[in-house]
Amino acid sequence: MDEKTIQQVKQRYSIVGNYEGLNRSIDIAIQVAPTELPVLIYGESGVGKEILPRVIHDNSTRKHNKYFAINCGALPEGTIDSELFGHKKGSFTGALDDREGYFGVANNGTLFLDEVGELPLATQARLLRVLETGEYIRVGESEVRKTNVRIVAATNVNMQKAIREGKFREDLYYRLNTIPIAMPPLRERGRDIELLFRKFAYDISEKYHIEPVRLTEDARVLLLKYKWPGNIRQLRNLVEQISIINKEREITPDILKSYGVTDDSLGETGLVLHGTNRDTHASEGHSYEKERDMLFQLLSSIGKEVKDLKELVHSNMETMHEPHPYIVNEPHYSPTSSMPYETQHIQDVEDVETIEEAPMSNKELMKKNIIESLQRNNGNRKKTAMELDISERTLYRKIKDYGLDI
Repeated sequence: MDEKTIQQVKQRYSIVGNYEGLNRSIDIAIQVAPTELPVLIYGESGVGKEILPRVIHDNSTRKHNKYFAINCGALPEGTIDSELFGHKKGSFTGALDDREGYFGVANNGTLFLDEVGELPLATQARLLRVLETGEYIRVGESEVRKTNVRIVAATNVNMQKAIREGKFREDLYYRLNTIPIAMPPLRERGRDIELLFRKFAYDISEKYHIEPVRLTEDARVLLLKYKWPGNIRQLRNLVEQISIINKEREITPDILKSYGVTDDSLGETGLVLHGTNRDTHASEGHSYEKERDMLFQLLSSIGKEVKDLKELVHSNMETMHEPHPYIVNEPHYSPTSSMPYETQHIQDVEDVETIEEAPMSNKELMKKNIIESLQRNNGNRKKTAMELDISERTLYRKIKDYGLDI
């Protein structure tokens, strides 16, 4: 590992941190840059995966040619082939002129395919052909065209899981994964978190001509204990919020907690209360998946406890000579009563129908969240996708799958 070269790259691209895993990722990017090998960058949403493709391009023989960064998850499924490979005039409604896709205009350059795991299977087949032969066909055309494009892809999706579920082609995965590079999550980078906080604080200070915020020692410790589900993007948004909203320039643990930063070493789940500018790339592989699973487990547990409570009440009834009262109306505390609670109406427990609600399935909960989010955003699907932390294409697919007429 050439430390001097790595430091030069960090300075050029404003990369902050000294974590060994980060340095290793930069080192691999520098080494693979002069080759023509495809690269697949892994990492959670918000870790800064978009920096490495630029490093690879700028240190390659293609550095004087075009570089395009494409968010595959943001391209509508109906036009994604046209965007990537181009189309012929009249090939579909709205195709008023011939168009060169990215593979045509980026010839001899580099294409960065972000969220490559979101590509439809049909588009994956086209991409595989380009990687293997350098050939592609524009939509509505039969002429085979050639291109010489370097592909760098990135994903926050569990690719092995996507392959097992039939959502991603295994042969394409192995073509893209020739050189894998992993970007570490922020929670693993230790003191880098503090360095990034300082950088963002000074950047905002210079931009808005305000005094930079600074951490107390206790606040610094709390910052390092937080798990950062949104990674660097979440940290930057947090510093921006605190710098603009908070009047105090010395940031204490209490101030951090008011913005959702928690001591996750105690098992708490931290969520930024003042709002986080979520990644529009979203991602099903993002760490919110763990929180969703915890919610489902909680709902299942509540359902089981309700059932157990019902069985316990019936069991106790069988062992007593007199019928037990069952509270129907909400109890009210009475200071003059000999009992801690008194009831306005009672009846035998066996005469009361107990309704046991089963916890929602994953599909039902997602459908409910989509409907409520669309209503809150007046049907705006772009805002809804951002709020749900999924891509617009994924939202369209789920609306169609659930048969939502919205």
